[in-house]
Amino acid sequence: MIPVLTGCGTTSSAEDVTVFRFAYASNSQPVKDSMALFGELVEEKSNGGMRVEYYPDSQLGGETDLIQLTQTGAIDFTKVSGAALEGFSETYSIFGIPYLFDDEESFFKVMEDESITQEIYESTSDLGFRGITYYDGGQRSFYMADSPVESPDDLVGKRIRTMESETAVRMMSLLGGSAVPMGSDEVYASLQSGLIDGSENNEFVLVTAGHGNVANYYSYDQHTRIPDIIIMNDEKMNSLTQEEQDIILESAKESTEYQKEVFNEAIENEKQEAQAQYNVEFNEVDNEPFRELVKPIAEDFANDENFSELYQSIIDAQQ
Repeated sequence: MIPVLTGCGTTSSAEDVTVFRFAYASNSQPVKDSMALFGELVEEKSNGGMRVEYYPDSQLGGETDLIQLTQTGAIDFTKVSGAALEGFSETYSIFGIPYLFDDEESFFKVMEDESITQEIYESTSDLGFRGITYYDGGQRSFYMADSPVESPDDLVGKRIRTMESETAVRMMSLLGGSAVPMGSDEVYASLQSGLIDGSENNEFVLVTAGHGNVANYYSYDQHTRIPDIIIMNDEKMNSLTQEEQDIILESAKESTEYQKEVFNEAIENEKQEAQAQYNVEFNEVDNEPFRELVKPIAEDFANDENFSELYQSIIDAQQ
């Protein structure tokens, strides 16, 4: 697909319309709706002078593939997990710190603080792309095939899928489990075959991805809250006028506000469907024992000269 996309003109001289290519992997409906709204706002604010075309549901590959396509300019935008960006900029690994955010409100305080997020977004500028806004990726908890996770002891010796992130792998090791890093598209078959005993993600995997059919226990340890990030190719952004750049950024932020409004209601609907369709059991967890075991990760970031200032800024912003 790359040669085809690269060969597509992004400006139509006949209509004088700048066309942007936005590709994304599989996502929940509120996130899809938010990305669609972004395109609608761009077209509306530009009076039809700019238009966004979409390549949805992993048509062009998984998240790492899409980051690389954005980097080369084969596509102009993608939306990926902050964890996927860790492989391109170590700055994004800070979002993988377990229990970095006290709660959802604290998460929003940090992500709305441009003195923090701009540093993170621009950490990939030397690679040809940067972040332009975030979406709420929800809290991430463990879900298992055979039994719930009520304490870290329930993870000991278990094979747990994690994101392809060094921080996530270390977290599992500290909790006593065995990390199996893999892409989200491999999880269902791995749970079904017994290759893994469980995984970790937000509730949307249960019905939207069908994982509730092979994993019936969802336990709210809420170990991380990792934002999704919309990234844009730098060359494309720099080719625009200041007015056009402002339209892109304004539209992105407005789509974020919309996503925040609809996300939690959609989560509740997902839970109800998971219970009705797959008999998924949800259980609350005392996460203090989990917090204690993973403290070394936060301590390392706090004492690392490359991360200490950013880490402290995130902690202070939550006060």
